[in-house]
Amino acid sequence: GTWRANTYPGAACDVPSHLYSFSFAPKKDWTRKFAQQPEILSYFEDVTDRYDLRHRIRFGTEATSARFDEDAGEWHVTVADGTSLTADVLISGLGQLNRPFTPEIKGLAEFGGDVFHSARWNHDIDLAGRRVGVIGNGASTVQFLPPTAEVAGHLTLFQRSANWILPKPDREFSPLERRIFRNVPFAERLFRWNIYWRLEKNFFFMRRGSRLGKLIERVATKELRKIVSDDLPAEALIPDYPPGCKRILISNDYYAALLRPNVEVELSHLDHIEPGAVVTADGTRHELDVLIFGTGFRSTEFLAPMEVTGRHGADLNTAWAKGAKAHLGVAVAGFPNFFMLYGPNTNLGHNSIIFMIEAQARYITRAVRELRDDRLAWLDVRDDVMDLYNTRIQHNADGTVWVADCDSWYKNEHGVVTNNWPAFTVSYWKRMRDFRSHEFVRRART
Repeated sequence: GTWRANTYPGAACDVPSHLYSFSFAPKKDWTRKFAQQPEILSYFEDVTDRYDLRHRIRFGTEATSARFDEDAGEWHVTVADGTSLTADVLISGLGQLNRPFTPEIKGLAEFGGDVFHSARWNHDIDLAGRRVGVIGNGASTVQFLPPTAEVAGHLTLFQRSANWILPKPDREFSPLERRIFRNVPFAERLFRWNIYWRLEKNFFFMRRGSRLGKLIERVATKELRKIVSDDLPAEALIPDYPPGCKRILISNDYYAALLRPNVEVELSHLDHIEPGAVVTADGTRHELDVLIFGTGFRSTEFLAPMEVTGRHGADLNTAWAKGAKAHLGVAVAGFPNFFMLYGPNTNLGHNSIIFMIEAQARYITRAVRELRDDRLAWLDVRDDVMDLYNTRIQHNADGTVWVADCDSWYKNEHGVVTNNWPAFTVSYWKRMRDFRSHEFVRRART
């Protein structure tokens, strides 16, 4: 859904193309090292057709609730049109970055101009020559701000804090390179492995007190100070937290965009919105025609607003009130035969999420085979197993830079790191190859 929903100008992946793809369905003719949204969407649609999956998909169907029937060993799923579906196994593929977050700002409803979120880009609105306000400066903003600034009459970026942004080693693949990927045995596979291991070593950078992180901070700060000016002060460019605490971004044109004469960075906090203007805490009134939110997603809420009810009437959102957790990021105690892809603590700060999802899919497949072969009504991960696993996860997370003093979508309002995997991905891959039946309560079919 990410690449269907996010169509803003400049939308692209920050993981190299050959690794941001399925290992079982390689694409040997990627046009560039970091693919852009249209090519990525085309790839996933091609995989859908290659494996004849369209007839297994119900499009335009929103699941609103799911309830487990313990006696029957079945999940009853209700969709938005009121229809009820029954399944032996329920798998969530909702991910973490699917519900746009728009902050509640006093007076927003009275703005009167055009307003939209970057994940719901309104292509019907012509931004040429208009006064555009951008709220938020995360990964999406870093991509859409440069092309937007090129056409806008004036652009004001309302920024709470700066991000660490590194150069993006992007370029088009030459015709020769693409011929090699297509025709030389194992060339594409070796290139993919090379990318994987180069990214994998970057987890060292995620450790708290990392020497590499401190080196990057010194080098980047030195370069950024070269463009500091009265109009673009240091606090607009240089973060006050260590690299990696928040998502590290990559771009080759973002800083150049900030230096444009029609772009200004506003560091004062937003106070309220009036008809045709945003007013900041220092009393400045910024007159605008268009307001674009680049404020990210409700990343720590996971399955919300869908209601998921397990054994004994347990509500999943209530169980996760202080932070989402799951065994291996895929199974939750009290919710039998329910599994997740890209669940709690499986996001990455250094490698490809596709790698993690493939490991999860293999694990879930093992669980379904066990249900089938052993004629089980359901499997439910044990509470003690899930609790021990998550205790270890949080212990490992405490050793990462993510727990430093910064506001990131990696952790919830309680400061708990609910999103990221705090280790090398190869360790997750190894663990997910071992489905341990004794970690589950097993109920035989009657």
